[in-house]
Amino acid sequence: MQIKDLTIDEFKVLMREIVEDALQDLLLDPDQGRPLKDPIRQQLLSMQARRTQEKQAIPSAQVMDELGLS
Repeated sequence: MQIKDLTIDEFKVLMREIVEDALQDLLLDPDQGRPLKDPIRQQLLSMQARRTQEKQAIPSAQVMDELGLS
């Protein structure tokens, strides 16, 4: 069967599959399934803890003012 013989719905399914395959190839995580090193794990846990404590980020403009960079 050739592309010209496909219905619109069949063509859409084909295109969707092609796009999904391409995205999966681009977004593969080469480290998937590998254990995290302890320093990275600790850093991620620390970031998560800060976010759960709802600490607000300091706006960049404020940081620049405090450092005399503005």
